[in-house]
Amino acid sequence: MNQSTTISPNDSKRRWGYARVSVVSLSLIALAVASLALRRVMIAKEWDSNDTWTVATAALAAMACALPGVFLVMRRQSMMGDALAHTTLPGIVVAFLIAHAMQQAGWISSATYDSWRHAAMFFGALVIGVVSAILTEWVQKLGRVEASAALGVVFTTLFAVGLLLIRLKADQVHIDPDCVLYGIIETTVMDTIPNADVPRAAVVNGLVLLANLLLVAIFFKELRISAFDPAISTAMGINAQAMHYALMAVTAATLVSAFESVGSILVIAMLIAPAATAHLLTDRLDHLIAISLTVAALSAFMGHLMAITLPAMVFTPLGYPEVVDTNTAGMMAVAAGGLFVVAALFGPRYGVVSKAIDQARLTQSIIAEDILGLLYRLEEESGTAALAINQLTAMIGGRTWPTYFAVRGLASSGDVATRGNNCELSDSGREKAKRLVRAHRLWESYMAKHFDLPADHLHETAALVEHFLGAELREELAAELEDTAEDPHGRLIPPEQG
Repeated sequence: MNQSTTISPNDSKRRWGYARVSVVSLSLIALAVASLALRRVMIAKEWDSNDTWTVATAALAAMACALPGVFLVMRRQSMMGDALAHTTLPGIVVAFLIAHAMQQAGWISSATYDSWRHAAMFFGALVIGVVSAILTEWVQKLGRVEASAALGVVFTTLFAVGLLLIRLKADQVHIDPDCVLYGIIETTVMDTIPNADVPRAAVVNGLVLLANLLLVAIFFKELRISAFDPAISTAMGINAQAMHYALMAVTAATLVSAFESVGSILVIAMLIAPAATAHLLTDRLDHLIAISLTVAALSAFMGHLMAITLPAMVFTPLGYPEVVDTNTAGMMAVAAGGLFVVAALFGPRYGVVSKAIDQARLTQSIIAEDILGLLYRLEEESGTAALAINQLTAMIGGRTWPTYFAVRGLASSGDVATRGNNCELSDSGREKAKRLVRAHRLWESYMAKHFDLPADHLHETAALVEHFLGAELREELAAELEDTAEDPHGRLIPPEQG
């Protein structure tokens, strides 16, 4: 690689910086749109304390789910999170029915029923979470099927059992399937703690979030190692299997805390979407956790805001003024999906648009270097070289407009001087071209020395490699070739300096 295309840390940071600027710019646009929608809400006096608590409760639930979701994504077990969101259903329903039966039998009082019910649901979810993981492994081993097939068998079966229990017992204990599946976060905030205006769901989800944060802080090393390489984890004395079961139990308990607030279906989105979005933006685990929590909180805010503003904005002009709002939980999933799409398009490393921009920049850089190398070789032959853009295009091969932009870039950096329609090398461009040609001829000499190839087979490979040989590699090649002064074609290898 020569100086202009070396994939060095600085170049990598610069390319990633452009992508991050794109992400930040789009985020600012999204926030601006959200601010305008919020301003419209405030002017219409549609936002009150219930809306604030709705966003807070949803954000706490989403962030609590996002934490274990990070490690599920890192362990490539995202579908296990989906499965747990389904398989916890029968555990929750059974626990709910047992608590209800105990109240009916007079074993627990009405005053303590809620606390007993929540404790029973937590315990049921913990048990069913571990049972789901064990059953999946058993089905995989005994049935000799792949992990995804075993997971599909287990979670669909258990979820069907949970739905059957809901349907069979709905009339007796007033279990609402819509609440179980879709959540009723807008009305959940009305269930407040006695002598306080704080929703019970916000407290429960907040405590679970704190517990998850504490567990991640205490077992960060163990979780990180077992997530990235279970074999190394076991060799270091960390039981990867136990960490797996513990993660399943914590995930199941977290799902219960969010279950009554946002429903079973949205829990799946909040468990995986924030972590998947963060993974597109960074590979560092600590940054990934922070971004996941941020994405989860933003999904809650944007979801509720869109739920109370977007339907009216869309359907009123279409002649449906009666459609004024929609379900917050559903719009939270839409917002989470939208943030994922933004990350998938503009993420610094994996973003489709970012990769296309980097590829375009690399292509233009290679064309520019091909122009420098061509002008330098012509100067070697005739002592001077001045070519028009159409001549350059014909000689390097390609299309006219990339060559035009490459020449413009070289002219703006001072590497070529333009005279009329022609361009020629400047002193700085000649030095860059010299290093490029040196890399080309060193590589040809290296290939000729170590591989039994005809001389006419060396040029094409060197024409590709020359763009990616930096100063250190050129020095290593020169040391390997010792005092070689000419390439296999008898052309002088330019010196590194002078």
